[in-house]
This record gives sequence, C-alpha cells and structure tokens, in this order.
Amino acid sequence: MGKKLEWRQMAAIALTVVFFLFQMYLALIKQLPTMLQAPLHLLFALALVYLYNPPDKKYRKKLQKEKGDAATAQELNKFAWSRWVDILAAAGIVFQLWYVVTRYQSLVDHVLFISPVDSIDIAFMVITAVLLLEAVRRTLGGILFGFILLFIIYAWTAQYLPGILYTRGKPFAAMLKQFTEGMTMSTSGIFGSPLQTSANSLFYFIVFGAFFSAFGGGQLLIDIGMKASNKGSGGPAKAAVISSGLMGMISGSAVANVATTGVMTIPMMKKVGYEPEEAGAIEAVASTGGQVMPPIMGVGAFIMAEMLGIPYGRVATAAIIPAVAYYFAVFVLVDRLAAKRASRLDGRADTTIKVERKILPRLYLLLPAVILVVFIVRGASLMRAGTMGIFSCLVCNVISYFVGEKKDFVGLKGIWECCMDGAKQAAEIAIPTAACGIIINVVTGQTALATNLSAVISGLGTNMLFVALLIGMVGCMLLGMALPTVAAYLVGVILFVPCIRPILISSGMADGTANLCANMFVFYYGIMAQITPPVCVASYTAAGIADANAMKTGIKGFLFSMVGFMVPFVFVYNPAILLEGAAMEIVLGAAMLLVGTFFLATVVSGYFSVELSVAERVLLFVAAICLISPEIITSGIGVVLGAALLVWNTARKKKAVKAA
Repeated sequence: MGKKLEWRQMAAIALTVVFFLFQMYLALIKQLPTMLQAPLHLLFALALVYLYNPPDKKYRKKLQKEKGDAATAQELNKFAWSRWVDILAAAGIVFQLWYVVTRYQSLVDHVLFISPVDSIDIAFMVITAVLLLEAVRRTLGGILFGFILLFIIYAWTAQYLPGILYTRGKPFAAMLKQFTEGMTMSTSGIFGSPLQTSANSLFYFIVFGAFFSAFGGGQLLIDIGMKASNKGSGGPAKAAVISSGLMGMISGSAVANVATTGVMTIPMMKKVGYEPEEAGAIEAVASTGGQVMPPIMGVGAFIMAEMLGIPYGRVATAAIIPAVAYYFAVFVLVDRLAAKRASRLDGRADTTIKVERKILPRLYLLLPAVILVVFIVRGASLMRAGTMGIFSCLVCNVISYFVGEKKDFVGLKGIWECCMDGAKQAAEIAIPTAACGIIINVVTGQTALATNLSAVISGLGTNMLFVALLIGMVGCMLLGMALPTVAAYLVGVILFVPCIRPILISSGMADGTANLCANMFVFYYGIMAQITPPVCVASYTAAGIADANAMKTGIKGFLFSMVGFMVPFVFVYNPAILLEGAAMEIVLGAAMLLVGTFFLATVVSGYFSVELSVAERVLLFVAAICLISPEIITSGIGVVLGAALLVWNTARKKKAVKAA
C-alpha cells in the first residue's frame, strides 16, 4: 500500500510541476491555438484526477478508518484488479497526448460537415468521452455521470422519441461523423467555452485563492468580520455573515467558506444559545452567498463572461447590488432572530468575540486582492489579472518574513503545498466544465431540444414572463440539487436562457441586457440549490461542524435563504439593479430592492419590535412582493404597506410595555 501511494504522490508532483509550467507559459509567454491549448489542459486535469482518485479509494478509506494498520494484505488487495483500470486509463491519456500534439493542425483546419472524419478521430472521441465520464464518476459521483450519460443516449435515440424530445434522424455513419465532430473536433463540445475558460482564467484564480488563504489573507478577512460584529446581540451569527461575505469575495466556493469560517463561527453561535441546526444553517446561507459576491464570485461567473462575450469585470460589477442585497437580507435576518431570542442570549456570560491578533498591522496582506481587482477593473485579461494576483501573494509573503508577523510567513514547503492544492482543485474544476461540453453539444448541436423547449415556453406568450421565470427557477434549482454549480449553470443556460431571453426582448429590453439578466437569473438559482434539500452540500458541511442533524440544517438553511430568492426576480423586472440604466434608475432600483429584502427578511424571522402575527407576516410578504415590479404604483403601495405594518408592530410593543 505504501509503495503504491508513494508512486502516485511522486507522479502527482511531477505532473503538477509540468502543469504549472504549462499554465505559466500560457500566461507569461504566449497562448496556443484553442484546439491544442484546451485539450492539453484537459489531459493534465485527467491525469491528476486519476492519480488522486484510484478506483479503490473509498474502500481503502473505509478500511483504514475501521481497521487501520490491522488491515490484512488480502483486504488491502481486494481491488488489486483496479490497477489495470488505471493502466488502461494511462495508456488512453498517452494516446490522447500523441493525437493532440501530432494532429492539432488538422483540428484547427477542420471544416465542419465538409472535412473527412477518420477512424483515428472516432477512436480519440470515444477514448476522451470514456475517460472524462470515469473522471466525473470518481470526483463528483454517480449523479452527474448518469446525467451526462443520459444525454449521450438521448443524442442517439432522439429520432425515436415523441413531442419536444423528437429530432429528425440520420443514417448511422452520418450521425457518428456529426457526433465525433461536435464532441472533439470543434469548439462546441468537450473543448468548448467552459473548458477554455478553465484553461484561460479559472486555473489562475483557483491558485490565487489557495495562496491568498494560506499566506494570511483569508484569516485576516475572517478576523475583520469577527471584529466588525463584536457589538450587539447575535454577534457570532453576524460574524458568520460578514466573514463569509469577505471570504466569498476571494474563494467563490460555498463549501470552502463553510469549512474556513464555520469552524470558528458555528461553535460561537452555539455557545450563545443558537441551536446546532440554526447555527449551521446561518453559516451555510452566508457562505453560499460568496458565489455571487464580486470580485471573484463562483466558477460559473467566469464562464458566463465567456459565453456572453463580455469582459468579466462587467459581470462582476453587475453582480454588486444583488450581492449586497443578499448579504443585507441575511444580516437583517440574523439580527431579528437575535432580537427575538434576546432574553435567552443576554443571559449568557460570554457573548464577546475575541480577535487575538491586531488587524491594522496585517492590512498589507489584502494587497493581492486589491491588485487583482485593479487589474480586472482596468480591463486586463483574467489570465493576466490572476497571474499578477499570484505573484503579489508571493511578494506579500516575503514582506511577512521581514516586517510582518512570522505567523503569516509561509516557507517553501508551504508554498509547494499551495501549488499542489491549487493544481488539484483546478483539475477537479476542469473535469465538470469539460463534461458539460457534452451536454451543451447534444442540446444545441446534435438535437433540436433547445429549440423545441424554447418554442414551448415562448408559446406561453409575451405576457407570461413570470411563468417562464418560475419554470426557469424550479428547473435550475432541480439541476443545482443534482449537479455541481458550474454544471447546473451551464445546463440552465442551454435549457432556460433561450426561453427567457426572447420574452424579455419582446417586452422591449435590449438584446445584451436581456442576455445578461437571463444568464444571471439562471446563475443565481443554480447556486441557491446548494442550500436546498435534499442535496444541499453547503448545509451538510455546516451540519457536520455543528454536530447537527443534516436534513434539519438543510431545511432551516432553505428557509433562511428565502430572503435571497426575491433578488433574481427583481433584477429581471428591473435591469437597473444590474447597473443597466440611468444613474437615478439604479439608485431608486437599489433602494427598492433593499427595502423589499428588509421586509422579506423580517417575514422569515417573524420578528420586528415584537413577534409578528400571522396576518402581519402575510401582509408584509405582500409588501415585499409589490417591490419586485419597477412600477411606481406597486412599489409605492409596497413601501407604504410595509412601513405601516412595522409602525403598527412597534406600537404594539409600546402598548405592551405600558400595560406591563
């Protein structure tokens, strides 16, 4: 067992070095043709994923946990045959490398439907698809694997299916040629925009996040959040919101946020009286918002910029007001929950959050994030911005050694561990992005599913935008429950954006604005599925830290996240929220959004000055819904109704105090 692990580690180290050199060559010297660059990036990712995830990994983990060193050689070698699977995979990767290096020029010159497709091209397509699907199964489980396999089967059987699933068929030879061209001989399949984004930008931002967190920047952001929430009741819950929001600006991962900030905030929340499920739910909701918080956001945001054909900085700036509204709503929620249980919380002796290290002397650790944002805002390529962010992390690390606190300095071993961790994360992101290219090509290139589905939803009529949005919301959340965020977004873009965008355009919205609104809508609800039962990874991670019931934590997280469910509907009906419009429209739209989220957060908490009655909660919910529409009349009704209810609730408290 030891020799096997040692061999895998040595191979992983060697591949990581070559992977880094390859990506730095692209960033610092020159980029390669797409049909060479994207396949090579995928090959590195495949090799690392197979090294880190042997077929018997789960079995060995379970055996190590149950028996440890007492495991027998026979038990350890139970899946000895599986090494042949990896040997075949290695041979397949070597064949892929040979094919890509020797034939990439013919791929560049290939003309769809005209140039011939050879047997070796078909063999490359089959091997690539098989290795990619197996890599998906090993890293992301059977759900995404089965989902992609279902689409592949659909591509070959669509001619036999009824209704919107039907696509006119072709002879087998013609279908095989079309399938091969679409999957691996063009930029519309496996080597399409999602994988190109992984090679051009995601790699550098993932490595930057690993460096920034390890070199003290991540801990500094957490400490700032702790310090900012040190006053008032519910401090630990507010610390979770602020810290997760700040960390989310850099990490762009819900689970990573929970694991980083939750280990500190969740125990503190429990200490001051929050139930374990409640503490875990608050942390999960706060951490999930990191995927919509600029400047880095989630992986899907980078792919969104690529697919929209606009600078990433435009996507990030468009997300500012919705992200602020999301965190404002969550903050109001935890504040009202704290007020609701104030008598119980105030009875605790220790409600102060202690930040042991001084913040001011460590502010230089935020320079890499500032430099990253500056490069993005100035319009630099994401590859260049990410690379400069990585190098600035290294510079700050040197500063830590000479003038900073030694606790923040990371030696050569730590830097290497960051490189290994970053390369592993980048490889695990490249796999689903490439795999989603299969789904995209099946839906848009191999079949007429996207066109048929769009026609059905568009047939609802231009006055049925709300229905189309509801269909998109439910569909994206179902996808998000079953798939990783990036996969959920990509499939949502293919299935639902073509349905929503035409209705927006027919209502008078500009094409570019409609495209941005529809994509952002799909992106948001794919993310919200991270905290929606039954498959809510962020909530389950938080439940593990809180020692809470996973399903109860997921349900509470879903209820708490309802405060953010209104945001996507608001920016679809009022694009000024995405900074699409005049300055006054943007200011008024943002104000109405914040008021609406305040009302909705109060409804979910069930408390303002005193507990809300059922009638008050219903009417306040109606007031929040009225603020979705940009119409002056409905917005005015919502503000007046909501304000009146809150004044009435405050009067009830004063009356109760006088009576007492």
